[in-house]
Amino acid sequence: MGYNDMMEQEEIFSKVLRAGRRTYFFDVRATKAGDYYLTITESKKFTNDDGSFHYKKHKIYLYKEDFSEFREILAEMTDYIITEKGEEVISERHQKDFKKEYENDAAPAQNKVEEKVEAKDKNATENFTDVDFDDI
Repeated sequence: MGYNDMMEQEEIFSKVLRAGRRTYFFDVRATKAGDYYLTITESKKFTNDDGSFHYKKHKIYLYKEDFSEFREILAEMTDYIITEKGEEVISERHQKDFKKEYENDAAPAQNKVEEKVEAKDKNATENFTDVDFDDI
């Protein structure tokens, strides 16, 4: 039996959660003794300067003897966060209308830049002497 056959045999049940640049893989696997455990893998995509990309992965192995406490603590921590900060994401990076708000905030600055350019163009036009090639 080859390495790939062992890996396929080892994975019993899987789910994937795609979340922006991150992907979470939940995999039920089997031990050599035939018991099951859970792996949770976070895979995050990074883009290199040349446009190519790579992934960084972090994996947690969770065994049955830890399920109960893990579940309790995870529920406690997530409930705490929701109670304290609500379900709405407040990070600028994750705001649904962030781009729209950014554009509105940038509009006055953009108008000032456009006004300066128009004034500069107007001055350049007023100071311009029209030369006709017949004059030369």
